[in-house]
Amino acid sequence: MKILTILGSSRREGNTEYLVNQIMDGVQHTELFLGDYKLDPIIDQRHSEKGFSPSSDDYELVLEQLLAHDVIVFATPVYWFGMSAQMKTFFDRWSQYLRDKRFNMKDSLREKQAYVVTAGGSNPHITALPLIQQFGHIFDFVGMTYTDYVIANAVKPGEIKLDVLALEKAKQWNAHFKTLT
Repeated sequence: MKILTILGSSRREGNTEYLVNQIMDGVQHTELFLGDYKLDPIIDQRHSEKGFSPSSDDYELVLEQLLAHDVIVFATPVYWFGMSAQMKTFFDRWSQYLRDKRFNMKDSLREKQAYVVTAGGSNPHITALPLIQQFGHIFDFVGMTYTDYVIANAVKPGEIKLDVLALEKAKQWNAHFKTLT
C-alpha cells in the first residue's frame, strides 16, 4: 500500500509535523507540504452553465498524488478550532474536482483509508473534536474509510514532546504502517 502524508501547517517543523515524522519514521511514504504549492482559493462555479474555470495553480499536482496513494494521513494544526487555511483550501477545491471527469475522483477516494493528525492547545481533546467530526463528514461524503485520528496537546514549538499519549499513539501507527509497506 502506498502512503501519503498531507501536511497543512503554515510553518515547517511545527508540532504537527513532528508528530507526523514520528508516525512515519522508517515507513516508506510520500510527503506533501501544502505550503510548497500554489493553491488558489475556490471560486464557486458549481451552478454556472460553463462550470468551473480552469486554474493555473499547482492543485492538480497535489490531486494526482492524492489519487495515486492508498493511505492518506491528513495533518493540520488546530487553527481557531478548525483546520488550517491551507488544508481548508485543499478540501474546498474538491467541489471543483469531484465534477472533473478527467480524475474520476469520487470512485478513487472510496478506495482510500484516511487518518488525521492534529495538534493544538486550549484543551484540544475537547475543542478539536468539531475538527475531527468535520474530517469525518468530508470522508463520509466521498466514501473514504476514516480509520483513526490523533489529537495532540501542543502549542509552542516543541511542546509535542511532552504529550506522552500522542507520542504513544504515533508509535502504534508507526508499527501498523510498517506492516502496510
